[in-house]
Amino acid sequence: MLALGHDLLLVQSLPNIRYLTGFTGSSGLLAIRAHDAILVTDFRYAAQAPREAATVARVEIDQLNIWDRLKRVLGERPVGSPAFEAHVTTVRDRERLDALIPHATWQPTSDLVEKLRLVKDVAEVEAIRAAASLGQDALAETLPAIRAGASEFEVAALLESALRRRGSEWHPFPTIVASGPRSALPHARTSERAVNPGDWLLLDFGAQVDGYCADLTRTVVVGARADARQHEIYGVVLQAQRRAIEQVRAGMTGREADALARDVIAKAGFGEAFGHSLGHGLGLEVHEAPRLSPTADLPVPVGAVVTVEPGIYLHGWGGVRLEDDVHLAASGPELLSDNRVELLELV
Repeated sequence: MLALGHDLLLVQSLPNIRYLTGFTGSSGLLAIRAHDAILVTDFRYAAQAPREAATVARVEIDQLNIWDRLKRVLGERPVGSPAFEAHVTTVRDRERLDALIPHATWQPTSDLVEKLRLVKDVAEVEAIRAAASLGQDALAETLPAIRAGASEFEVAALLESALRRRGSEWHPFPTIVASGPRSALPHARTSERAVNPGDWLLLDFGAQVDGYCADLTRTVVVGARADARQHEIYGVVLQAQRRAIEQVRAGMTGREADALARDVIAKAGFGEAFGHSLGHGLGLEVHEAPRLSPTADLPVPVGAVVTVEPGIYLHGWGGVRLEDDVHLAASGPELLSDNRVELLELV
């Protein structure tokens, strides 16, 4: 990271700090120099930070102001060419940088650590697999308890409780439970709406193990058998997801990967109803690089973990999305989730 002509890189992104040091706290600054690294945090993590990060970074604890502490530490060995994470730093923090190293010219950088995080090692892949397994178990417990008349909030509470009881560290994003016509909202906010007989019920949820995220979506019919229109739409999404999972490969561009599913949906006449990208990277954040998108021209590297989540959304009627997590190994795509996506009718 310092091979770009910088004497120091200041890392403020907490996921990046965790990736580089193992520190899991909510407050910290990481200064990386050619021959050392300094992690500054506050008194809340006086015991935790050394335990998690002391093998890779010098840990400094400050009772009052971590910026002041970092300034004092950096003053021990002045640097001439510092850099910062431009995609993370706020305007207020940019002002702090000028006071941190007087007379230095700070250079903006972007996604240096994120590029390292693109490729997952064995432990990272296994953490995502474990998170997916945990999520699947929570869903299996929740589905039999869902009945017409329950509110979306009630369904979300059942699912989130099952996730936590099975050991999910937290919810990587707000759980989406969307029923009936609201299932046509790709990122619906869970509401008080009651699920009616025959409704679609879309559940988009995540789990987290050792900091790593899984992201899953299933769409079911509640309180009745699926009708012909529901079977048709579901079948198209299922075919699109199956083709993408089977044929996606490392080395493809994000655009090429996206087209695997998009072409199926467009051929069936629903191209305009698939308005988001096929997928995104998974790791310490639920949305990270790479992107599987019509605008993504970069090749997807070997070792990336991505979601595959095609959907069809018909406003006023409802929508279907199916999402699984895939490791793009050198030997081909490896499912990390169970891909149990047969159409379920909860009657």
